[in-house]
Amino acid sequence: MADTTLKETAEEWDVDVSRGPEWLFMRIHPGKQSPEGMADKMWSLADRHFVYRLVLEMDDVDILPSRLMGQLIMLQKRVLQRDGALRLCGLSPECAQALRFCRLDKALPNYGSVEDAVKGQRYQTVG
Repeated sequence: MADTTLKETAEEWDVDVSRGPEWLFMRIHPGKQSPEGMADKMWSLADRHFVYRLVLEMDDVDILPSRLMGQLIMLQKRVLQRDGALRLCGLSPECAQALRFCRLDKALPNYGSVEDAVKGQRYQTVG
């Protein structure tokens, strides 16, 4: 029965949330289905906490589908309307390169760690 539960949760994209002073930290867990609705899910969490400074921990994301990029841009627009900040950390070199190819690396900055993202110390990727 536990295997069935794990399989079902692995189908959809999910997010774990932890809170720090003035920041929400969201670890993204990829699923097999399309990441549709992730912007709404993350925005709802931010709104519930009244915190609009977000660090998305992307360590578990091996592939950055274009639909997820779209969801992140939608979330970025909402965050900016509340004078917040959206920062990514832990992107694989391939995912960071995908953002660069789509010219989204400035809108969705990647940092080397959660601490660097909070401080705004940009992580330099090679490639």
